[in-house]
Amino acid sequence: MPKFAANLTMMFNEIDFLDRFAAAAKAGFRGVEYLFPYPYDKNALKERLERHGLVQVLHNLPAGDWSKGERGIACHPNRVGEFQEGVGKAIEYAKTLGCGQLNCLAGITPADTPLDKVRQTFVDNLKFAAAELKKAGIKLLIEPINTIDIPGFYLTRTAQAVDIIEDVGSDNLFLQYDIYHMQIMEGDLARTMEKHLKLIAHVQLADNPGRHEPGTGEINYPFLFAHLDRIGYTGWIGCEYKPATTTEAGLGWFAPYRAA
Repeated sequence: MPKFAANLTMMFNEIDFLDRFAAAAKAGFRGVEYLFPYPYDKNALKERLERHGLVQVLHNLPAGDWSKGERGIACHPNRVGEFQEGVGKAIEYAKTLGCGQLNCLAGITPADTPLDKVRQTFVDNLKFAAAELKKAGIKLLIEPINTIDIPGFYLTRTAQAVDIIEDVGSDNLFLQYDIYHMQIMEGDLARTMEKHLKLIAHVQLADNPGRHEPGTGEINYPFLFAHLDRIGYTGWIGCEYKPATTTEAGLGWFAPYRAA
């Protein structure tokens, strides 16, 4: 049976962030993920995880100034030093939180920069991060994202991500497969996940259109959950969706999978 992690950036957002850990546990989730832990004291986050018996499944590397529209800096040639500093900070947080995998957002393609230089910067940064994370026993992930929600994002398709992973050549670089993003960009979800199962370390979900909970859109989630079981996926599924109303009102889809 799939195991689900509540994405606290998007879910339970009607309450204070630090109170969302309790809400997730009460709703039956046993894992949590969120975009960034860095605005909070890492020991305070650790205490919430331990108090509510939750696993910290995933968070992102620092990704630039989110409030100003930055969505990662890993492909930016003039931000390499900042990227490397962020890797160190992310490892510190992940070790405290017991988080075994970190996602690297590629970023929006920088203007007026040759695409070969953008790609090489991304590859070089991933080589650095994959090696540093491996020393700490943490997996590095990269995630293709759709260009409707984030116009100009550099990494947009599964095949592109797989090609980059091959170029990096590390055994500590994996694919974060977001069903919502890939439904928009390429479809063929079940076959793609099966084809690249060995590279997929984490899955995320939301329905399309709207990025709401499963059952609100066009994606056949009961089929995909059964398919992931059938092909042997054993990782977490992060629920990175915006509730159509409130989180609790939209949890009907989760009832068959809820932890006792």
